[in-house]
Amino acid sequence: QVQLVESGGGSVQSGGSLRLSCAASAYTTTNYCMGWFRQAPGKEREGVAAVDSDGSTSYSDSVKGRFTISRDNAKKMVYLQMNSLKPEDTAMYYCAADKWLRSGSWFRSYPDYWGQGTQVTVSS
Repeated sequence: QVQLVESGGGSVQSGGSLRLSCAASAYTTTNYCMGWFRQAPGKEREGVAAVDSDGSTSYSDSVKGRFTISRDNAKKMVYLQMNSLKPEDTAMYYCAADKWLRSGSWFRSYPDYWGQGTQVTVSS
């Protein structure tokens, strides 16, 4: 069983930055694919970014070039650095993890483990 706890959400103005963190509570998540989804009110859940155990990453087109995902296996942490934020980035952001997925298939999948979410609000 993997428990995920997100932190770092908040309110920023357009063009600002935030860094989300996700702490995994498990014996090990080293070989898990980990990443982020988001969901805005009235919209479908959207995959944002994912990182494999070897560091390979994937990003949605909507955040590519602005967001950076990283992980620290020793600390069992995953991070999402979000720069040049836009009002359309406003959403609840969820950390997720799955032992069998790979980052290339992240956006079409539903990972096994999810956090409770952290709210990101970007004002214009």
